[in-house]
Amino acid sequence: MAKYLLLKHYRGAPAPENDVPMDQWTPEEISAHVQYMNDFAARLESTGEFVDSQALAPEGTFVRYDGAGRPPVTDGPFAETKDLIAGWMVIDVDSHERALELAGELSAAPGAGGRPIHEWLELRPFLGEHGTVTE
Repeated sequence: MAKYLLLKHYRGAPAPENDVPMDQWTPEEISAHVQYMNDFAARLESTGEFVDSQALAPEGTFVRYDGAGRPPVTDGPFAETKDLIAGWMVIDVDSHERALELAGELSAAPGAGGRPIHEWLELRPFLGEHGTVTE
């Protein structure tokens, strides 16, 4: 089995087909999207392919160690993770092809108007021991 990160972006990826920002969706559209994600995760849990997932709040702080006594916190002027990453899911699958199949299915979660978003997801394999991909 190989672990993959399915990364959902706010921006930074090509625009999805149904490109209406989530803050403009109705409560019903948000509920339908979340239900799709939960159903998808439950199905993968039943096959043993689900590891974990989280949606991320838009707030966040960028931190770096700058040495003792130096404030390590900044809020720009560059794009920060809080502006780019909407959430993630970790899967553990038998092949890269299966990871691609699941990422494609997840990108069809409903959005505005109940239509599939067809959003671009970033699919990244985990590194194993010695810095090699875990396939």
